[in-house]
Amino acid sequence: MPAASLATPLGALCVTEEHGAITALDWHDAFVQGDTPVLRRALAQLRAYFAGDLEQFDLPLKVPGTDFQRGVCDAIAAIPYGETRSYGDLARALKVPAQAIGTGCGGNPIPIIIPCHRVLGTSGLGGFSGKGGVETKVWLLRHEGAAGLLI
Repeated sequence: MPAASLATPLGALCVTEEHGAITALDWHDAFVQGDTPVLRRALAQLRAYFAGDLEQFDLPLKVPGTDFQRGVCDAIAAIPYGETRSYGDLARALKVPAQAIGTGCGGNPIPIIIPCHRVLGTSGLGGFSGKGGVETKVWLLRHEGAAGLLI
């Protein structure tokens, strides 16, 4: 599977493509730098996001896993830039327990692009499965102007 990476304020990010769709984003350099139209678009959009020039990603995505995992990722992807939702909000919308939403967020294979950092606990930040954990989540929320929610 082709993969490409870029340096960001959060460290190196590696985006993986499979059959014309982004399937993963992780914190490391690509072992072999791929060069496909989809990877070039993904890197360009990530650069624009970190520069503050992009609020919504427009990339073909493929979330591997169950229908439930894909449904959680679809619900997360619908949260607008700079806004947040609680695990409970998503649970009510999907008619599942809030704990299941936490599991779905933790299983998101494409963080940042599918913005699971925008999902918060009722009485706290909740977790973040990317490198740096909650500190990375806070950075992303501040970057998007949602820092007022953290006070």
